[in-house]
Amino acid sequence: MATVVLLADLVTKLVAVAMIEPGEDIRVLGGALYLTNLRNTGAAFSFAEGFTVVFTLIAVAVAVVILRTARRLRSTGWAVALGLVLGGALGNLVDRIFRDPGFLRGGVVDFLSVFGPDGEVWPVFNVADSAIVCGGVLGAVMALRGIEFDGTRGDAEDRPDTA
Repeated sequence: MATVVLLADLVTKLVAVAMIEPGEDIRVLGGALYLTNLRNTGAAFSFAEGFTVVFTLIAVAVAVVILRTARRLRSTGWAVALGLVLGGALGNLVDRIFRDPGFLRGGVVDFLSVFGPDGEVWPVFNVADSAIVCGGVLGAVMALRGIEFDGTRGDAEDRPDTA
């Protein structure tokens, strides 16, 4: 899952940068979606711009934790959730490492704007951002349902042994 998200993110960003001039807005789906070409040096929704190095280090830490946790995964739902978050984190991390203005300070390519150009209605985002949000929501649902990484319910230890 992480590989699919990472590849989709990289390809769509390459296409957006190659086909859309910075600041240009392309209206599609009757204005429900606009394609644009912006750089985000902050966190989600351009929050805390100027802290790019901090977000880069956080993305590295998230990737390491997910990779370490992956060995214990037996739940398909958790595997999908963490794969989405990992792929998204790596997609944005690639931008922060390799894009201008330089190593660990690069601006993340954002190119999707819904219901209005340039984030007028909703902040501009990318495939990686979408994957992180979807993975986070799925993870929250799994946690609320009490499903552990190994696929068991969290209340399993409260049940009497039948062996």
